[in-house]
Amino acid sequence: MMDLLDRVYAAWGDADAFAALYRADATVVMPGVFRQGRDAVRESMAAAWAGPLQGSRPVDEPVDVREFGDTTVVVSRAGILLPGETSLAPSARRLATWVLHRGEVAAYTNTPGVA
Repeated sequence: MMDLLDRVYAAWGDADAFAALYRADATVVMPGVFRQGRDAVRESMAAAWAGPLQGSRPVDEPVDVREFGDTTVVVSRAGILLPGETSLAPSARRLATWVLHRGEVAAYTNTPGVA
């Protein structure tokens, strides 16, 4: 199921392709943000890529992967590099948790990470 994360990052910048990898009832929780459903994911990412995240690229390093039947939980060190950046500033580091189920993202959450 880890290939799903590869597909998520390959779709970075394309809101339709990105959101298509999320379940229709997926949830996304980040500091100050709650998105519920594939359509909300598509809308918020389209706005982000048209604005502050234009030309960005994700960084994600899995540190814990656990499989439970057809569900995989991945905890990773993550962040977003803006154009011209080559490494994550401490303030941009996140700890993320992915819940992957049957080839789709069921849930994603992140919180400010540690150095």
